[in-house]
Parts: sequence; C-alpha cells; structure tokens
Amino acid sequence: MNLGRLLNPLRSTACSVRSYGKHNKKFLYKNGQKFEGITYYPRTPDHQDPPVEPAKLFRVQRIKPLKGNPYWENRILKDLGLDGKQSDFTVVKNIPENNARLWKIKHLIKVTPVTFPYGEPTAQDVRHTILKENGECLVTKDLGPIDTRLAARQDYDEQPKRLDTDLLRKDARLKWLNPW
Repeated sequence: MNLGRLLNPLRSTACSVRSYGKHNKKFLYKNGQKFEGITYYPRTPDHQDPPVEPAKLFRVQRIKPLKGNPYWENRILKDLGLDGKQSDFTVVKNIPENNARLWKIKHLIKVTPVTFPYGEPTAQDVRHTILKENGECLVTKDLGPIDTRLAARQDYDEQPKRLDTDLLRKDARLKWLNPW
C-alpha cells in the first residue's frame, strides 16, 4: 500500500496532475500600466513613483580589462576613449544612442550620473571645475584677495626668524658635512 495514501486519504492521484503551460499575463495580472511599451504592475492601485530628474551627463570608467573581449566591445570602448588605462574615465551625454552603446558594454564599465550640487558651470568656470569620483561636479571659484590673508603674508615677510633660502641652504650644508 502507498504510504502517501495512508497519511492523507483525501488526496487522490487525479488531483496531483500539474499544468506546465505558460500563463497568460493579461488575465493573470490586472491593472497594468503601460509606459513606452513596458507594462508596469504597481503593488497598490494608488501607488505613484516619485518624480525623477534624469542626469544630463554620465561619468563612465572601465573596470575590466580589454583583453579577451570581442572586437565590437573593444571598438565601443575605443570610441568612448576608454582603451587606455583602467583608471581613465570619460564623460558622455545621457542620450539614447550613448545609452544603447553603454548597455552593450555594461559588464566592463562603471557608470555614475554627474550631479551639480552648486549649480552648473558656465564658460568662465571651466578652469575651476572639478569632477569627483562619486559624480559630483564642483565649481571652485576664484575668491580673490582677502584682507586677513594679505595681513598674514606681510607679517610673515617681516619676521626676522623666518626660514629663508640662505638659512636653509647653510643648514643643509652643515648637516651634509657633519651628519652626526
């Protein structure tokens, strides 16, 4: 006698048939919202995603070696300028053509969106712009002379005991001649 029937006498063999067919999502999941060809199923009917402002620029850095990749991936890396050192990076626009190219080599690169916490730089700020590794683009503007700095510089120049070039040269020569 079958041990399964002894433990569960209500279970019959006819009920244990499985259906391996594909389910039809149209009838299985209701209330799907379509966004540009993609059907999105929210958890609750009143769910709203927060508004997202996409980045205008991406900082792209290669994290895997070039060797062993197919020629089309190496060509994309070369077109982006990432065929040099692994620490090199490039900045690309967030447009569909570049996004498609980055998608093809996503396993070889690290993409970081560029943010501007203190505003976007102007044409005059280009020389004072720094792009950090985390994607922050900072503008370090020229502060100009400050009175306290000028006063501190004058005080330093007028000190009689400051270390000037002649004193350092004389001290270094004496230490060279007698190191003990």
